[in-house]
Amino acid sequence: MRQQRIDGQETPYWPAGPFKIRLPFLHYRFEWPDYFQGLLMCAVDLAAIPLMVELLNMPFEVALAVVMMNGILYLTHHLLGDPVVPGWITPAIPLLMAYCAAFPEGPERVHALIAFQLMLGVFSIFIGASGLAHRVVQLIPQAIKSGIIIGAGIAAVISVFKVGGRFDSFPFTISIAVGIAFYVIFSRHFAKLKNVSPFWGMVGKFGIFPIVALAIVIAPIFGEAPWPKIEWGISKPDFVTLWKEYTVFGLGFPPLHMFVSAVPTVLAAYIVLFGDVLQSKAILDEADHERPDEVVHYNPDRAHMIFGARNSIMSIIGPDVAMCGPLWAAMHVVIVERFSQGKKAMDSIFGGAGSFRWGTNTGLLLMPIVTLVQPILGIALALTLLIQGYVSVRIGVMEARSQRDLGIAGIVAAVLATRGAAWAFAVGVVLCILVYGRDFFRGETDKTFVKDQQS
Repeated sequence: MRQQRIDGQETPYWPAGPFKIRLPFLHYRFEWPDYFQGLLMCAVDLAAIPLMVELLNMPFEVALAVVMMNGILYLTHHLLGDPVVPGWITPAIPLLMAYCAAFPEGPERVHALIAFQLMLGVFSIFIGASGLAHRVVQLIPQAIKSGIIIGAGIAAVISVFKVGGRFDSFPFTISIAVGIAFYVIFSRHFAKLKNVSPFWGMVGKFGIFPIVALAIVIAPIFGEAPWPKIEWGISKPDFVTLWKEYTVFGLGFPPLHMFVSAVPTVLAAYIVLFGDVLQSKAILDEADHERPDEVVHYNPDRAHMIFGARNSIMSIIGPDVAMCGPLWAAMHVVIVERFSQGKKAMDSIFGGAGSFRWGTNTGLLLMPIVTLVQPILGIALALTLLIQGYVSVRIGVMEARSQRDLGIAGIVAAVLATRGAAWAFAVGVVLCILVYGRDFFRGETDKTFVKDQQS
C-alpha cells in the first residue's frame, strides 16, 4: 500500500544519510501521462548516438549500449531524493567534442574522454560530499549566475539555428513542432483551454508526447526524413564491443598526462553544469506557491553527489560524449508545469520525474519505439534545445537583481555562447570587480524587478 503524504509535508521516504529513497507505487503515485511521454522522448536520449558515432567512430549498437546504461543511472536522481528530470550537460557538449577531437582517433581519443569524465565525476562528488555546493551557490555573484544561465540558453538556440545546424536539415518540421510545443507548454490561451475542455486538458497532460508523435508524420510529408521502418522485438545493444574497445577494461587506464590536460575543460564544463544546478532550484521555486501541499527540498550537495557518481561510473563502463548532467531543462519545466496544475494533475513531483524516466528506459528497450523515432532524432533534440533556451533565458534574467547585473549578464552570456564557459567566467569576474569593486560578492539590488520590490 502506498504511503500517503500529509499535506504541507514531504513525500514519504526511507532516510539513507544525505539521500531520501523513494520507490514507485510505495512512496509516490505512478504518473502514466509522464510515463507515456518518456516512451517517445527517449528519442532525445538516442540523439546522443550520432554524437558518439561522429567523435569516436562508434557503431550504432555500441552507442546504444552507452545510452541504455546512462538511462538506468538517470533513475538514481528521483530514487535518491533529487526532484528533477536529469539529462546531459548539453551546452558543454561542443566544448568536450572540440577537446577530444584534438587527440588522434582511436584509443587515445577514448582515453581523453575517459579522463575528462572521471575527473568531472570525482570533482563533483567532492564538491557535494564536502558541503561546498551550497557555498558555491552563495559565493558566485548574481550577475555571473544570470549570465551563465542566459548564455547556456543562447548556446542551445545557436546550436539549432547556426548555418548547417539542425534547422537547415528539418526547417518545416522544426518550425511546426516547436510552434505547437511553445503554444501547448507556455501559452496563456492554451492554459485556459485546458481548464474548460477535457480534451485539451488531456493533450496538456501529455506535454511533448503528441508533438513528437506529430513530428514522426510531418517530417516524411515534407521530405525531411524517411518514414519509420518498424522492427519488432527487444533492442540489441553491443556491450561486448563497448567494453573491449571503448573502456578501461579493453584499453587500460588513461596515462596521467591525460588527466592533467583535461583540467581546464573539466573546470569549464563544471561552470556550465553549475548553471544547470541553479536552474533546477529556480524552476522548482517557481512552483512552490502553486503547490503548498508538497514540500520539495532541492539539495545541491545531494545533486552533486548523484550526478558526480553517474559521471564516474560511466567513465569506467561506457564513456559518454553527452556527459551526465543534473538537469534536462526542457522536460524538467514540462513536468514542473504539470505539477503546478495541482494535486489531481500530479500527486508528487517525484512521481512525475520518476515516471518519465521509467518511460524513457522502457522506450530504449523496445525496438518498435527505437525504430519509430530513429528518423527524427535530430528534430527531437532541436525541440528540447529550443525549450531549454526559452527556459534558460527566462530563469537567467530573473536571477539578476539590478540593471547593472543585467548588463554584465548580457556580456557574460554572449561570451559563453561564442568563446566558451572559461572565457565567460573570467569576463564575468573582471566586470564584477570593475563595476562593484568591494561589493563584488554582494552586488546591488535596485528593485528593477517586482520580486525584489516585494522582498
